[in-house]
Formats: sequence, structure tokens, C-alpha cells
Amino acid sequence: MVSNLNSQPPFSGGPGNTPLGKPKMSESLPPPHLPKAEEDTLNLRQALSALRRRWWLIFLVGGAVTLAVSFRVFNEVPLYRSQFRLLVEPIAGEASFDQFSQRLIGQLGLELDYDTQVEVLRSPTVMDPIVEKIQEKYPDVDYNGLIGNLGIGRVDSTKILEVSYQDSDPEKIKYILDQVAVGFIDYSQREQKTGKEKGLQFVEEQLPELQNRVDTLQAQVQEFRQEHNLLDPQVQGQKVADRLNQIQQQRQDTQADLKANQALYDKLNSQLEIDLDTAMTVTALSEAPRYQTLLNQLQEIETQIALESARFTDQNPSLQGLRDRKENLMPLIREEAVAVLGEEAQNTEIDDLNTSPNSIRLSLTQNLIDTLNQQQVLTVQENALQEAESRAKAEMQKFAVLNRQYNDLQRRLEVATESLKRFLSVQEDLQIEAAQRTMSWELINNPQLPQYPIAPNTQRGILLAVVAGLLAGAGAALIAEKLDVRFHSPDDLKENLGLPLLGIIPYRKDFKDRKDSLPSFSRRYRASPFVEAFRSLNANLSFFTPDKPLQTLVISSSIPLEGKSTTSANLAQAAAAMGQRVLLVDADLRRPQIHGMTDLPNVWGLSHVISMDIEVEDVIQRSPNDDNLFILTAGQIPPDPTRLLSSQKMRSLIERFRQTFDLVIFDTPPMLGLADAKFLASQVDVMLMVVRLGWTDRTLLKQVLDNIKVSQTSALGLIANGAKDIGGGSYYYYHRYFSSEEEPVGQER
Repeated sequence: MVSNLNSQPPFSGGPGNTPLGKPKMSESLPPPHLPKAEEDTLNLRQALSALRRRWWLIFLVGGAVTLAVSFRVFNEVPLYRSQFRLLVEPIAGEASFDQFSQRLIGQLGLELDYDTQVEVLRSPTVMDPIVEKIQEKYPDVDYNGLIGNLGIGRVDSTKILEVSYQDSDPEKIKYILDQVAVGFIDYSQREQKTGKEKGLQFVEEQLPELQNRVDTLQAQVQEFRQEHNLLDPQVQGQKVADRLNQIQQQRQDTQADLKANQALYDKLNSQLEIDLDTAMTVTALSEAPRYQTLLNQLQEIETQIALESARFTDQNPSLQGLRDRKENLMPLIREEAVAVLGEEAQNTEIDDLNTSPNSIRLSLTQNLIDTLNQQQVLTVQENALQEAESRAKAEMQKFAVLNRQYNDLQRRLEVATESLKRFLSVQEDLQIEAAQRTMSWELINNPQLPQYPIAPNTQRGILLAVVAGLLAGAGAALIAEKLDVRFHSPDDLKENLGLPLLGIIPYRKDFKDRKDSLPSFSRRYRASPFVEAFRSLNANLSFFTPDKPLQTLVISSSIPLEGKSTTSANLAQAAAAMGQRVLLVDADLRRPQIHGMTDLPNVWGLSHVISMDIEVEDVIQRSPNDDNLFILTAGQIPPDPTRLLSSQKMRSLIERFRQTFDLVIFDTPPMLGLADAKFLASQVDVMLMVVRLGWTDRTLLKQVLDNIKVSQTSALGLIANGAKDIGGGSYYYYHRYFSSEEEPVGQER
């Protein structure tokens, strides 16, 4: 390795300068998923942390508010108040005529409306005479001034009114309340006397009208009964309803009988197969003896003709004689039928008149005629019942209307009669009460001279001032915290970014005054919160990629002065102290810091290795404090650092470093507006973002993380730098356990 003691050559391009190539993504872990940050809401823990950080703002705002309120309390004019109470209604059993008063109140609506009564007492009509009395001693008191300080109200749900007055002069308060009490009692006496007179006058005016109304309604009821011949419409209507039900039942029975009779008639008609006229003819002829004798002779002749026809021909004289006898017998049969049936038998065929004397057929024919006669009787009866039902329904409707009219008259008569009775009773009560002594409002406690002021209450005022100051200070602190765009605690980082927090580096204010940026990790073990923070960070990194050993990582930040270079140097020294072969590469080719922190020359470095044909082993320097720590400084600042870091030569160097060292740490420029770290992040195992608490802007950091999403970045973790709020954390116990302190990572230089 070279010692870098020779002079620095000018920067020139060499064979190692290659065009920008597409960076190869690390195969260790997939690109990290960056969850969307939660809304900026202050939970309880954040609020308490904000109050601790903003104690000076709380003190200033709270103190100013407390002093202002206290000053107002101490300079407030003392205010006094006194009151008296009036009994405005008689209590139970106080007067012998109380029951009459209550009846009057109920009937005439004279129950005391306390809200209205209070407004009447405050009106100019009542208060003007009182104000005139008061102005004799206190001319400056007017109506508006008196009402503004006068309070009148009901005591809970009692019959008592409380009247109060407040002012800065106790003597004035007592005098005014005395005059108000006298004025209210005089008002009550006038109003009660006037009220009783008005009530009695009202009753006497209403009685003739009520009496006339009752007489008129009684005459209307009597006239209604006479006009409609009614005694009791309800009873008479019930009788009509009963008769209607009876008629309806009879009609239903008649309809059932008529239906049965029709079925019997249809059955007999189907058996005989004759019409009604034929049936009546057969019945009448079957009951005529001479007609039946002639009919029997006719049947005998027809029988003989049938027998002779079998033996002789039609021209036989015997057969011809039988036929002649038949022909002679037919007119006799028709004449007999006409004699029995009348003239309508002349148009009847002779065959229809030849009725057989069969007894069964005659019986069925007679039943057919009887059934038809019964059917006609039932039809007439059903029609009569239907007409009777219609008349009953009409009468029922008539009684319904009459009953409604009658009930309306009766109800109006009852109401009028009851009103007349009540007014007569009230008239008697008012006459008795007018003969009694009129009871005015009673003063149950006199106004007293106030001894102690009601305001200001100094103790309560001071307490309110302190509370108001605390609330104002806390509110101002929370508002300031809400408007603050910086991260202040590791919890704030985790809650807002949702990324793994791999390390918390404590803050120490004396870091700026020390020349040595790196403490010794190897010569003698000196434990402190600062040293243990980097050991813990190194341990966390070993578990961050469990599927493969962690060999390369990039350390960057969103903006300058967040402590990324100091973190890189101290992490490298902590890892080397743990026995790892570590290479610290200063990849910040814009503002390199590593050579100054490690007190090493920067004559040759990374920029020369990439741009010139120089072996990297000749440029790498060993740390004077630790044999396991090797450092590759930045070298001369090139005109285009991004081009060098994205070159193929740089990717080859990274692969070469993997084969030689256990851990390679690249310190890169801040990422806001620069792409240097992105090209290296895609080639290494892990990328660490250093966030300086109390310094880093939330918006800028989220903007950087959003840009990382679109790049081929390996696993991403956070390091909280400059943690001050460690009172409740693990570092608090380090401070109590160890006697000496090591410096924390301070600000980026």
C-alpha cells in the first residue's frame, strides 16, 4: 500500500472511466416496501414528549397568561349582593277559603305563571314608581341601571320569589332592596283586589248566557222527540235491528227450501219426461171414470185388431169392422176429454189424451205438480221477505241518523249544564272570598346589609389564572409541535415512516469541542452509551439479512449535517473492534469527510482508482488505531462524481471488495437532489439512512424515501442520530452503570 506522501497528481481520465452502465441489483433481498406514513396526529406519548421539549414556550406563554389574569383579579372592584324572598301564593290550609280559591284557579285559568309574573315585575309599569323612590336618595339610578343589576327568580318549584341586587356599595344595595320589597307588596295588593273584582264580573256576565244556552238545548231535545215520535232512539233502534236480523234469518231459510224444491222438480221432470201442461192433463183425465171406460174399450179394440191382423188380411170384413168401431169410438173419447178439460182439449192430439191408468206414473205426475206449486209459493214468500228486509234496513239507517243527532243534542246539553253549575259554584266562592281579607304577598326575609363581597374571589381567581396559564402554555406547545416539521424521537420515526429502526445514537453536546471524532474501540474496552450504541447497531445489522451474511452497505442521509460520515466511521471502527475485517470507503466525492475524521492523507483515493489505471490495494490505508480497519479515502474531487460511481469499474470494485473484506461501508453524499447514493445502493446488501433528531425535515425525508421506491434499492433501514430523550430508555441505565462517557455522534461537519 502507498503512504500517500507524494504530491497529488492532477485529475485525468483513464482506462477505468467507462460509460454509465445499468447497475446490477443485489440478489440478497428484494427492494424494500416503504409503507405510507400515517397522518400527523399527536398521541399521548408524543404530546408528553412535545411538552418536555417545549417547556420554555409553556413557561413564557403560561406565565404571561397567569400574570394577565391575576392582574385583572387583583384590580377588580369588589362587588356585593343581598336579597329578600316573597311568598306569592297561600300555602295549604293557610286560609279557610283556600278550596274555593283553588276551584277558581282551576275554572278560570288564574293559576300563577311565574315566568310571566317575573317579566311583569321587571316591566317599567311596576318599576317606575320604585325607581322614583330610589332616586330621592340615589339620583344616578335609572330604570336600565336598576334592572341590569336586579335579579328576580323562582326558588326551585316553591311558591317563593327571590329578589336580589348587586353593587359595589352595600348601603345602596340595602336601600334599593327595601324600596323594591315595598313596591312589590303594594303591587300584589292592587293586583289581587283587581283580579277578584274582574273574576266576579266575568262570572256574572257569563251566567245569563249559559242559562239561555241550557234552556235552548232542552227545548231542542223536546222538539226532536216530538217530531220523530221518539222516547229513546237507542232502544227503538235496537228493536228495529232485532227485527231485521229475524227477517234475514227467515229469508235464508226460504232460499234453502226453494233450492231443495227446485232440485226435486228437476229430478221428477227428468223421470216423467213431460211438460207441466201434459202432466196436468194426465192427472185430470185419470180421475174421469167415463173417460177411463172409453179408453179401456179403445184398448180392447186395438188388441183385437192386432190379433186379427195376424190371421187375416187387411180386406177381411171382421178386421174392417174392428177398425170401424175404433173410428167411431175416437170422437166419443175427444168429447169426454173436452168435457173434463175444457175447450183447450180440442187442440190436443188424441194420442196425448190416451193416458195410461198406471198408478206409479200417476203418483209421480201428482208429485211433480205439487212440487211446482210449492216452488211458486216459496218464490212469492222470498220476494216478500226481501222487500221487508229492505224496509227494515232503511228504517235502521234512519234510526242511526236520529240516534247520532239525539246524542249530539244530549252531549251539548250536558256540557252546557255542567258549565252553568261550575259558574254558579265559582260565583258563590268569589262572593265568599270577596267578603274575606285580601291576602297580599308576604315578605319572609328582609334585605340585609351585605358584609362580604361576592367578587372578586381572589383564591379562585388565582387558581383560574394558573389553570388558564397552564392550558395556554400547553396549547401553544402543542401548536408549535404540530407546526414543527422535524423528527424529535425514535418513536416518531417509527410511527411516521414505518421502516425498521436499526440503531439509536445518543447526543452529547461536547462533541463539537473534541478534536478526535473516533474513540478507541480496540486498545482498551471503555463502555459507554455511545460505544454500546454502535455495537448494538452492528449486531442489528447482522440480523437484518438472515438469509445471507451482510458484506456491503451504504450509509447516507436526506440532507447535509445529519451525521452520516461520523456514523459511517464509528460503525466501521465498532465492527473492526468485534474482529471483522472492515473497509470504510469514502464515496462522498463532493464533500469528503472520512480522511479528516481518521487523520489520514487524501492524496490518492477512490476517484483515482476509478478514473486511472491504479491498483486499489495500493490506495487503501490501514487505520492507525485498529489493524482490522481499512480506509479508502475519496481522493481528488472529480467534475462528475455520479458518472464515476455509476461506472462498470465501480461495480467491479464492489465485487472485489466482497472477496477481500468481511464488511464494506460506503459513506455517500446526502440523497436530496443527488443520485450518487442510488447507484451504490443498488449494488450493496443494505442501505442505511441517518436521521438527525431535531434537525431532519419530515417532508424532505419522505420525498427522498419516495424517490427510493422507484430505484432498485436493497433492504432499507434507519438510524436515529442525536437522541436526547433517553430518560426512560435503555441508555439511561448505561449512564447510571458506567462512570465514564464516550462522545455521541454529533453534527455532520
